[in-house]
Amino acid sequence: MGQDQTKQQIEKGLQLYQSNQTEKALQVWTKVLEKSSDLMGRFRVLGCLVTAHSEMGRYKEMLKFAVVQIDTARELEDADFLLESYLNLARSNEKLCEFHKTISYCKTCLGLPGTRAGAQLGGQVSLSMGNAFLGLSVFQKALESFEKALRYAHNSDDAMLECRVCCSLGSFYAQVKDYEKALFFPCKAAELVSNYGKGWSLKYRAMSQYHMAVAYRLLGHLGSAMECCEESMKIALQHGDRPLQALCLLCFADIHRSRGDLETAFPRYDSAMSIMTEIGNRLGQVQALLGVAKCWVSRKALDKALDAIERAQDLAEEVGNKLSQLKLHCLSESIYRSKGLQRELRAHVVRFHECVEETELYCGLCGESIGEKNSRLQALPCSHIFHFRCLQNNGTRSCPNCRRSSMKPGFV
Repeated sequence: MGQDQTKQQIEKGLQLYQSNQTEKALQVWTKVLEKSSDLMGRFRVLGCLVTAHSEMGRYKEMLKFAVVQIDTARELEDADFLLESYLNLARSNEKLCEFHKTISYCKTCLGLPGTRAGAQLGGQVSLSMGNAFLGLSVFQKALESFEKALRYAHNSDDAMLECRVCCSLGSFYAQVKDYEKALFFPCKAAELVSNYGKGWSLKYRAMSQYHMAVAYRLLGHLGSAMECCEESMKIALQHGDRPLQALCLLCFADIHRSRGDLETAFPRYDSAMSIMTEIGNRLGQVQALLGVAKCWVSRKALDKALDAIERAQDLAEEVGNKLSQLKLHCLSESIYRSKGLQRELRAHVVRFHECVEETELYCGLCGESIGEKNSRLQALPCSHIFHFRCLQNNGTRSCPNCRRSSMKPGFV
């Protein structure tokens, strides 16, 4: 297959893909890969396959094509192509919840010298790194990476990137329980879609609606949460977006649990869990199991709750997500307290406080926990977060956390 024919077949695949004929598009691109000797064409079609498998939730296939793309980039001896392929490798590992590998590949991207695409892809690298740090509950570094990605987006007028970063920031603030910001950022993403997204994929609208649904649910606005989640699910079903379908099912389950409708919540959690397991989203499985455990606690079925918690704890430790571990220890603590089992209770209290220390989820000014209840938070330029009221009351300009770090042995 010659260069011109390769280009034509790639475009044919793109047209099929954009008209939701995904399987036919994959067949066209796979045939190009088998028959074309044009390295540039092969590199481009591998990028198409990586993107398609990502959106379909076939993350192992996505990883396989990203590895082949790196080999092709090396054959082309082009630093820009190598950067792009390492970014795809980072994203593949991010989707598979291999967060340490994601960070490592992102650092490789940032260390590649003399790439013309550095300015264009630097924001996407920072976003992927931020998502990985958030997956590990390393909140300061996650926020630092997101803010860097946002600067790239603003400097290059990249509204698509800004939209994606805003959704990640919504997730960040949902996790640290500043629900006002958890809603503000996906609303900003939705505004970007409305203003600039006529030619964008509908996935951007679906993504912003999902994150708005999560925030509305946390704020107790369950009607608005349901409305946004239904809109997101509708688009996800139209486009065969399995990962987003799983997230929407999880959100639906949480909404029903918040309403006290456990009969409806349980099957939603089961459906979310099934897709999460199928696609390899282990962190999503943890969240589904945590929801199931809370349902069993509501029903006073404590042994069933502990069984779900144990399964979730294994996955959370495997992935390295400290916040999920913290939540699971907290729930276990309340169960063992009600059972009057002091030895087990003490063990979970100790682990809970260790997780708080490891995640640095406490205000460096008042010493109280961050993420225990809905609170207005504020980040300093170093990306350490504090209670907004504490910063106002203390009039602090320099970060007390950074000041303490600089006084540790080895820094003085």
